Amino acid sequence: MISLPLPSHAISSCTGPCRDLNDCEGQLICINGKCDDDPDIGIRICPSPSPSHDCKQHGTLYCDGRRYPTYKCSPPVTSSTPAKLTNNDFSEGGDGGGPSSCDGKYHSNSERIVALSTGWFDNRSRCGRMIKITARNGRSVRAKVVDECDSMRGCDKEHAYQPPCKNNIVDGSDAVWNALGLDKDLGIVDVTWSLA
Repeated sequence: MISLPLPSHAISSCTGPCRDLNDCEGQLICINGKCDDDPDIGIRICPSPSPSHDCKQHGTLYCDGRRYPTYKCSPPVTSSTPAKLTNNDFSEGGDGGGPSSCDGKYHSNSERIVALSTGWFDNRSRCGRMIKITARNGRSVRAKVVDECDSMRGCDKEHAYQPPCKNNIVDGSDAVWNALGLDKDLGIVDVTWSLA
């Protein structure tokens, strides 16, 4: 008589392979084939990405007598990616410069929309995608990616004469700030984001 092993269901821990929720242990969930923290719970179980994944400066842009670092990359995207939320005016004549690079249009600031730093924008691959942004006050909002916050170029008419973005920016409309219950006058606040 031949005895066969009973089927077992493998349980994966942080960054372990998975196909569905049952493959991940504890409160972890399956995101893009790897077990990771559940952004809806807000508890950090998995360690932060290692420094070897840090995005390094690509070059320097000189304008108005100042030096600005430029980046082709952004920090790795996780289920709770740390970022800096800034405010952008996506309307014609606003501080966003030209029309949105995803659709070539200007947008109302009453829309829940964002521009992402060059690395996160990923050559337009995130155009039209929804992301979830969570503020430190616990409030979250879903917003659509419509533009790039250029981390390589700036200080010209196309970029409303603003310097290049840092590599960790989620540039949100007024509607995003309002939904998060944040004061735009703060200028920049710490948030986390994930693909929705």
